[in-house]
Amino acid sequence: MLSILANRALERDGLGPIRDKVLAGERLTDADGLRLFEAADLPALGALANHVREARHGALAFYNRNVHLNPTNVCVASCKFCSFARKDDQRASDGYTMSIDEAVGKVLSRKPLGVTEVHIVSGLHPDLPFEYYTELLSRIRAGWPEVAIKAFTAIEIHFFAEKFGMSYEQVLRRLMDAGLQTMPGGGAEIFAPRVRRKICDDKATADQWIEIHRTAHRLGVKTNSTMLYGHIERLDERVDHMRRLRELQDETHGFQVFIPLAFHPEHNMIGKAFPKPTGYDALRTLAVARLYLDNFDHVKAYWVSLGERLAQTALSFGVDDLDGTVLEERIYHMAGSTVPQALSERTLHQLIRAAGRVPAERDSLYRVLKVHDAPLPEEPPARLQVTA
Repeated sequence: MLSILANRALERDGLGPIRDKVLAGERLTDADGLRLFEAADLPALGALANHVREARHGALAFYNRNVHLNPTNVCVASCKFCSFARKDDQRASDGYTMSIDEAVGKVLSRKPLGVTEVHIVSGLHPDLPFEYYTELLSRIRAGWPEVAIKAFTAIEIHFFAEKFGMSYEQVLRRLMDAGLQTMPGGGAEIFAPRVRRKICDDKATADQWIEIHRTAHRLGVKTNSTMLYGHIERLDERVDHMRRLRELQDETHGFQVFIPLAFHPEHNMIGKAFPKPTGYDALRTLAVARLYLDNFDHVKAYWVSLGERLAQTALSFGVDDLDGTVLEERIYHMAGSTVPQALSERTLHQLIRAAGRVPAERDSLYRVLKVHDAPLPEEPPARLQVTA
């Protein structure tokens, strides 16, 4: 139950009616969502989101042991918020494209670490054949049959369909035959046409992103969903974005998790005009997502985007998932992120336990592999051990 103090704070902030709807299990409207974004009392908002989070998951906080692979950063798109992509004429400077041998070798080298998932995202390379991607997946699958392959955003699926003359379903079926099991949620950015025209007008539209995920869900592929916040979007456009995700989830039940991604301003075309989103905005956005997205089981605080300590704090603001070990993240680090390239499983446990939660290792489909009621052997007390 909500504390007396939280109830009083919600009443003071005029959020009593929304609280009553949440406690009664009623769906919030867009107006309710916007009103939550405008709430003055962040701890009270967090307490309400935490109530919903604990009703679903109790004290469990999820993570997985994963490795990221970004085979190329050469990209034909011109997203103004992106610090990762390099144009064709930048290949000689800091553009790169891994050979299939190099990419597969990088993934297979992680086998001794007990990784359970490989997360693959690339730039939209103008020259690579479709067989590059299918062979990449099939060789990873052959070399490591038990690892789950989460690969390619809807933006990449759209690019493949356009470039190679296939339907979305044809692209997905060929990738599934090669080893794809789930999909990341990147490329959603903000669905509002006003925003997309200004920050990413030369890649898949919001409708196309939605249709690709709809197709994936129909084919039995579970996917993630994201929202890039903290740039030129308005609060009502954040709510509109979440509404469209909620509507598709009502239809397909194929989304596993919602991940708000904080805009990082370094090394991109619009960064000078917008400061990095504050911790207050991050916690507010996560809390609103937990309350508004009533048909989503999971809300993730991506620690690479937020930093370890803010992601840890988010476990009391509606969040139940911290992502995982990650192992060599490039996209946010090229945008100026100063967090470690990876976190050890022990560090994740320490972060979760210090927040009063119980670490639960999951697989790519959010099936619990192990609940760690007791600390890992020889876990050093107090001091966080951050490793790369």
